[in-house]
Amino acid sequence: MGKADQFKDKAQDLAEQAKQKMGNAKDEASERASQAKGSRSDEQSRRAEQAERDRFDQDYDA
Repeated sequence: MGKADQFKDKAQDLAEQAKQKMGNAKDEASERASQAKGSRSDEQSRRAEQAERDRFDQDYDA
């Protein structure tokens, strides 16, 4: 096996590692995004509930 073959094999190995890392990074980013969406909907729900309580309180205060 010559030096050229060794470099070619090493380059292929590194390319495969890079592809795997990119795939893992995409999966992780997707997971983070879905968690952030869940947090936003929780916050929106909390705000909606608070607004409903405020309207209810205003009705009884009047």
